[in-house]
Amino acid sequence: MGIINDLLKDVPIPKMIKIRQNFHAPEIADVPKAVHKSIQQANVLHRISPGDRVAIAVGSRGVADIAIITREVVNAVKQVGGNPFIVPAMGSHGGATAEGQKEVLIHLGVTEEFVGAPICSSMEVVEVGRLDNGLPVYTDKLAYEADKIIVINRVKPHTAFRGPVESGLMKMITIGLGKQKGAEAAHKYSFKYMSKHVIEMAKIVIRKAPVIFGVAVLENAYDRPAKIVTVPAEHIETVEPELLIKAKALMPRIMFSPIDVLVVDEIGKDISGDGMDPNITGRYATPYATGGPEVTRIVVLSLSEKTQGNANGIGLADITTNKVKEQIVWEKGYANALTSTVVSVVKLPMCLETEELAVKAAIKTCNAFDMNRVRMVRIKNTLVLRDIWISESLLDEARQMKDIEILSEPFEMDFSIT
Repeated sequence: MGIINDLLKDVPIPKMIKIRQNFHAPEIADVPKAVHKSIQQANVLHRISPGDRVAIAVGSRGVADIAIITREVVNAVKQVGGNPFIVPAMGSHGGATAEGQKEVLIHLGVTEEFVGAPICSSMEVVEVGRLDNGLPVYTDKLAYEADKIIVINRVKPHTAFRGPVESGLMKMITIGLGKQKGAEAAHKYSFKYMSKHVIEMAKIVIRKAPVIFGVAVLENAYDRPAKIVTVPAEHIETVEPELLIKAKALMPRIMFSPIDVLVVDEIGKDISGDGMDPNITGRYATPYATGGPEVTRIVVLSLSEKTQGNANGIGLADITTNKVKEQIVWEKGYANALTSTVVSVVKLPMCLETEELAVKAAIKTCNAFDMNRVRMVRIKNTLVLRDIWISESLLDEARQMKDIEILSEPFEMDFSIT
């Protein structure tokens, strides 16, 4: 690596300033109470009869307070005499294995002890219908054979397509409950048709399987629950687009563009389906979604602990480290890529020996007119955007923004915090 060190030794790393981005961020004060209130307002518990086996579908995303929300849905089911159990609803995640998907839930805090219900994990599915174009529609066999099904998910913009419905209840019903085979079918003709297929497939599942309602979570810009809405199954198609509009209005963002170098401390499936949310980074794996800042180079410094080696999304970075490469469990990301048919997200970027060299390489290759004035932003991950770091070249711009507070003096970039 001597030649690499020689090429990068004179590249200046700018001093960084810690800032606070202030977003409009309504937050639920009492999440358990909000769950029960939303269920009561929807008037759906009478759909559960005493003794009913009720499958509660829970996904792999790091939804804020997902364990608490799941526990309270379990409690609500028990209050009317139902027998709840948890079904992992996460397509091909968890390495597309039953045990892997159960482990994902456990790492998210959704344990049998905490939520008060068993986790029943299987990759076995039932075909419940077909689209006009011949695509099969699948749903989890354990859930299908239950008396009732409840779906829990966060509603938010998708990372690879746009439409009236993106990530939310209908996607959970189609792809999450569809397991690997259902996810594969939904992705077969690419993300170009995903919005249409998610809606059409979910409608078939709702019609053929005993789905009774969904619990939708909207999060604020600081990754906290802002609103919980329970939606009867027959109204999901009309209500979810309205929730998506509200979710987009609550999204955080990086308040600077263009950015020469974006340093991301960690990526992971618990953070975003793409490891780092393209809605935040502006770097998408498909041409069917747009938005976010203009970014020239992205550096990834680590994988999150909860992602368990799944580096799906690393291909959206330009540069990373050998340490990250060694942490990757390739089959996990490959299972996602083979199912989604998007392979760019698991390609390996340039890998350098240290984090410092990785950042220097990004600066050297970002084509800034003056490397001493590089526009650099550093974030912990794409869920944590309140406190971030900016280079000195962005300080004057930050001072002019009413929603930004300056929290520190300029200091040397610290590589010990990843």
